[in-house]
Amino acid sequence: MTHVLLLRLAGPLQSWGMASRFAARRDSHSRPTKSAVVGMCAAALGLPRTMGLAEPGRSSGGKEHTKPTLLGQLAGTAFGVRADHPGVPVRDYHTVGAGSYPLRPRDLITDHRRAAAVSASLNAATGDHFGRHTLAGWYGAPKKITTDPHSGVLVSGELHRSSLITERWYLADATFLVGLQHEDEDFLQTVARALEHPQHLLWLGRKSCPPSGTLALKTVPGDLESAFRTHRLLPGPDGTTDSTRKPWAWLQVRPSERGATPVQDQPVSFDSLHPEHTTRWEVRRRVTITANATEWKDIIP
Repeated sequence: MTHVLLLRLAGPLQSWGMASRFAARRDSHSRPTKSAVVGMCAAALGLPRTMGLAEPGRSSGGKEHTKPTLLGQLAGTAFGVRADHPGVPVRDYHTVGAGSYPLRPRDLITDHRRAAAVSASLNAATGDHFGRHTLAGWYGAPKKITTDPHSGVLVSGELHRSSLITERWYLADATFLVGLQHEDEDFLQTVARALEHPQHLLWLGRKSCPPSGTLALKTVPGDLESAFRTHRLLPGPDGTTDSTRKPWAWLQVRPSERGATPVQDQPVSFDSLHPEHTTRWEVRRRVTITANATEWKDIIP
């Protein structure tokens, strides 16, 4: 028998990326992604980014047996999202690199031209500390990397650089009911406790978007679809709920399921240098809330 851990993802702003992390335009998906939610749970549990999905294999009778790690169990859950309050897309006019910053030792080590430009200041320095050295018109970000034509090493593309304008999208005042389906109820309850007492900071897709109020709701028996049908809509930002509305839900299914579409957000690795995702499959359905659906109590907004 399977169980479903229900999570409430709500906050003033959310942003769920599906493309490059450092592009000039950073879109937000219309709903939470599985990789982001699994990553949030892993952060709450204090798992290292380098953790794999399976323990090292052990041979027994000529056969190799592998056991999933905690991250592997999280990635192995069936994932579902119900958009109780889809939110409003918000565009942020954002600049990177405004202001002047003191140089760091690595700024000189990685670019000999910067070192030469501040050599007088470095030679005049005394004591055993690096000190404060500045370069007129230089900004700490953004980084533009190129190859030095003489040495062939990677260096900054320019010594003097201006700020970079970026376009970032968010969802404002959105509330989602997220489900993680797994056979082990004790494992889901461990995740729920960790989300309410996290070992690392949590955010809704981006570090500028912390979650508000109650995060882990409850663990219920059954599957994702039945859990979504038998629970009322979560209260919106104003504390009210439209009981007549039929929200959209996205449910993870087998690839052979009729109407299934691929989504590239199944986590494989969260390594900061080599993050990796693969394909999972989902269907989109309207959810009809049952007449005797469970009401929500004691939710901190």
